[in-house]
Amino acid sequence: MGKPTGFLEFDRKPSVKRPIEERKLDYQEVEKPFDGQQTNEQAARCMDCGIPFCHSGCPLGNIIPEFNDAVYEENWKLAYELLSSTNNFPEFTGRICPAPCEASCVLGINKPPVAIEYIEKSIIEKAYEEGWVVPNVPKSRTGKRVAVVGSGPAGMAAASQLNKAGHSVVLFERADQIGGLVRYGIPDFKLNKDIIDRRIQVMEAEGVTFKTSTNVGVDVKGDQLLRDFDAVVLTGGSTVPRDLNIPGRELKGIHFAMEFLSQQNKRVAEAAGKTVDQSVDHQGKAYANGELWATDKNVVVIGGGDTGSDCVGTSNRHKAKSIAQIEIMPMPPKDRAESTPWPQWPMMLRTSTSHEEGVERRWSINTKEFIGDENGNLKALKLVEIEWVRENERMVMKEIPGTEKEVPCELALLAAGFLHPQHEGLLNDLGVEFDQRGNVQAAKYQTSNEKVFAAGDMRRGQSLVVWAISEGREAARAVDEYLMGESFLEAKAVSMISPNYLGV
Repeated sequence: MGKPTGFLEFDRKPSVKRPIEERKLDYQEVEKPFDGQQTNEQAARCMDCGIPFCHSGCPLGNIIPEFNDAVYEENWKLAYELLSSTNNFPEFTGRICPAPCEASCVLGINKPPVAIEYIEKSIIEKAYEEGWVVPNVPKSRTGKRVAVVGSGPAGMAAASQLNKAGHSVVLFERADQIGGLVRYGIPDFKLNKDIIDRRIQVMEAEGVTFKTSTNVGVDVKGDQLLRDFDAVVLTGGSTVPRDLNIPGRELKGIHFAMEFLSQQNKRVAEAAGKTVDQSVDHQGKAYANGELWATDKNVVVIGGGDTGSDCVGTSNRHKAKSIAQIEIMPMPPKDRAESTPWPQWPMMLRTSTSHEEGVERRWSINTKEFIGDENGNLKALKLVEIEWVRENERMVMKEIPGTEKEVPCELALLAAGFLHPQHEGLLNDLGVEFDQRGNVQAAKYQTSNEKVFAAGDMRRGQSLVVWAISEGREAARAVDEYLMGESFLEAKAVSMISPNYLGV
C-alpha cells in the first residue's frame, strides 16, 4: 500500500458529527462533510494484508484496498472509478450501511478497523464536487423493454444496470417520490434526500424512465406488464410489518415505525419546498389516524434495531417528554462475542447517533398489554422482564416473577421488522411462488414465471441497503442473460468465504 506504516501512525477517525444539542434542533445530516486530509490519513491505515477479507465482507465485492491506495496517492478520480465499478450508489452506502466490510478488515483483528465507510463517502462526494458523476448514455439500444417495480436501492440498481446494457427501462413506484425506504424510511438526519434527487437526475439523463404514484397491480395490472414488457423485475421490498397482537392493540396511539418515519420525511420535504402527498404513507395507503407527533408524549419504541433507533432520533427532534427503546432479546456484549469471531459479522452492542442524543434502552423486556383510558387512547404499557433458558435444545422465553410493571406511554412505535412482501395484488396476479418465509421464490433471481425476476428484500427478506444494491445488480445481469443469451454486465466478485457468514 501507499504507506506501509500508516496503521501504526494514525488512529481510526471516521466521520465527525455535529454537536448533539445543535443537531437535535434540525433534520440536517448529523455527520459533517468529509475532510480531504482526514480521508487521506484514514486511507493510509489500510494494511498490505495479503488477503483482503474486506472484499468478502462487502456484499458488492467493492475493491477496497485499491481505492484506499488511490485516495492515499490523492488520485481521487481513479478511486471514484474503482468504487463506481462495483457500487451504483456509494452515496447511500457511505451514509447508511453498517459496514460489514469493516467487521472483516484484517486490521480489525486487534486494532480499530479501517474507516472504509467514511472513505467511500468521501470518494463519491469528491466525485460530485469535481463533476465526474455524469450521465453514461448507452451507445445503442437493444430494442428490449424491461419494467422494474419498486424504486428502492434494489430497483434503482437494477434499472441503472439494465439501462447500461442498452435496454429501455421503466421504473414504477407507487409512492409519490422515487427512493423507497431510502427516501421514506431513512430520516433526513442520516441521509438528506437531495442525495437521492441528484442521482435520479443522472439516471434520467441516461435514459431511465420513472413513473411515480403508480401502484402496479392496481393502476397497471400484472397481465398488462407481461404484454408490454419483455421482462419484469420485482423489487418492491419486504413491506408487511411484524405486528404485536396483544390486548389493547386497537387503542389509539399505537403505530408501525414506518408510518411515523415516512410522515416526518414528508414534512421535511414539504418544508424544503418539494411537492409531496401528505395524505398517504410510502406504500400509497391513506393515513387512518391523522398526523403522528411525539411532542410532549412518553414514547416507547418496541424493537431494538436500526429502524427503532431512527424513531428515537425523530422523537428527540419532536421534543418528546421521554423516550424508551425496549428489546425482547438480551443485551449484546459491548465487545465482539466469542460466538462471532473475526471475520464474521460480530454480535455486539451498537450505539447509534440517535442513541447518543438521549434514550433509555432496555433489554430482555416483553410487552404484555397496551393500556388505554376511557376515550380509547393509549396511556401505558404493561411490561415484564424475561430471561432466556435452554429447554430441549431450544431457547425459551420465561417471565421473571415480580418484575411486571406499567410504564406511561402515549405513543408506542412498533419497530420489530418485516415479515415478507405484500402478496395481495401484483404477486398473486403474476402467479409467482413463495418460499417458506413468504418471500418471492427466485433462486437465481428468476421466479416461477420465466419473464418475471425478483431482487432485494422481496427475494431475500429484510436486509441491508448494500445487499439490496447487490441484489439489484445481480438480477439485472440475470435479466440481461435471459433477454440476450449472454451478459457483459459486471459479475459480482467471487467471495473467498461463505456469503452466509454475515447472517443476513
